[in-house]
Amino acid sequence: MTQLWALIVVVYLSIYLAATQHHRKALYPSTYRIKRGTYWLINPAFQRSVEDVNLLFEILLAGMQIEGAEHSMLIPDEELASMRNVEKLEVICDDILPKRLSDIRRLTAELAHRRQPLSQQDFERTVLTLVYTTQTLARVSSRQEREAWTDAVVQLFRAVQKDLKLS
Repeated sequence: MTQLWALIVVVYLSIYLAATQHHRKALYPSTYRIKRGTYWLINPAFQRSVEDVNLLFEILLAGMQIEGAEHSMLIPDEELASMRNVEKLEVICDDILPKRLSDIRRLTAELAHRRQPLSQQDFERTVLTLVYTTQTLARVSSRQEREAWTDAVVQLFRAVQKDLKLS
């Protein structure tokens, strides 16, 4: 009888784990791929403490730029850029954030249908995607592209606002 219960628990936990990972993979698919040959960078998160939140705020105020075509992140302040914690932020910005408008639209559609608050990592990635989208909007020149990127910015802002109301 105990073996039967153990089997039921194992099956239940396996299904639960698969369902939660499937849900997360759908929001940011590249999160669980191994990046740069290091296993510790699977599903990286930058903000682990209040100091990390303050550091991210400082980096954003310093004028961090997330480039789309080259997939590179630029921090003008050399002292901030050389910090060890910034490596995770670089991986998130370069490898995890969606850069194409179609990927961002897919993300905003999935965010619009969510009924539960985002995880801390997904909220961080959504805010960083909002930063990237806003920076891209400032660089586009054609009217049609500007309208498309403006819509993406508005949808991401609404998703962040909705998540803040849920939590």
